[in-house]
Amino acid sequence: MRCPFCRHNANRVVDSRVAADAFAIRRRRVCSGCGRRFTTYERVEEAAPMVVKKDGRREPYDRSKIVAGLRKACEKRPISMETIERIADRVERALFEQGGREAASSFIGGAVMEALRETDQVAYVRFASVYRSFKDLDEFMREVEELIRRRKQTAVPGEGAPAGKKNGAIA
Repeated sequence: MRCPFCRHNANRVVDSRVAADAFAIRRRRVCSGCGRRFTTYERVEEAAPMVVKKDGRREPYDRSKIVAGLRKACEKRPISMETIERIADRVERALFEQGGREAASSFIGGAVMEALRETDQVAYVRFASVYRSFKDLDEFMREVEELIRRRKQTAVPGEGAPAGKKNGAIA
C-alpha cells in the first residue's frame, strides 16, 4: 500500500476494525517514510456487472459515477460525505444482491432516487430532474406534486417533516 502523502511503499497497520456498514474492514496505517497516518478500506471484490444504458450500450459498473452523481445532487445541502457513501453502499449492495452479469442503468438510477427521496427531498428533485430529463415544466411539477403527496402521507400529525427524518440525514 503506497502512502498517499509521500508515495513510500512501506507502512504498518495500527488499527483494524469492521467498517460501519459491516461490508468492509477499516484499517488505520502509519507510513514508515513520513510517519503520517491514513485510512484504507478493504472490501470483497465481486465480479461487477456490466451496466446496460438506455441506448443499449454496455459499460462496466463504476461506483465513482454513483458517488459523483450523489455529490452533485447534494451540493450545498446538509448531507455529509459519510451519508453519500452510505447511499452508494446501499445502491451497490442492491445491485450485487440482484445478481446477474448485467444490470439496467434504470435499476441503479431508481435505487439512487429512492435513497435520496428518503434522505433529502431537494437533492432528490435535483437528481430526478437530470436522471429523468424532464421534457417540460408540467412533467417536473408532477414529480414535485408526487413528492409532496408522499410527504403528507408519511407526516406525523402536527409536524411538517416526514416521520423519522431529522435534518435530512439517513437513520
